[in-house]
Amino acid sequence: MTDSIAEFIASLGSERASVLAPYFARARELVPDAVDGVSYGMPALKLGDKGLLSLMPTKAGFSAYPYSSDVVAAVMARHPGIEHTKGSVHFTAAELLPLAVLDDLVRTRVAELDARKKR
Repeated sequence: MTDSIAEFIASLGSERASVLAPYFARARELVPDAVDGVSYGMPALKLGDKGLLSLMPTKAGFSAYPYSSDVVAAVMARHPGIEHTKGSVHFTAAELLPLAVLDDLVRTRVAELDARKKR
């Protein structure tokens, strides 16, 4: 497993890469301090030593992992109708994840991590 998001994206092939690359780029815009790394065995953007976001191809399409079931629950309550599990949000190339949802996932995860630091 590579620690580089760019290497990971390059390894996917053009179709999958064209879906995931813009999401990683948007997350970097939102959190310029995020760094490439690995979290739970997945290439991820990390904030400090914690996973911020991973995006992975799956058998059914793609999933976004914000590394927090609380974040998924809060964001999905604000954006009903998007397929998800306790820890991930699902989408396909035909039905992309709206950027507003990605932004909400990232911002909510950052807020969660910031709150943990203040404890």
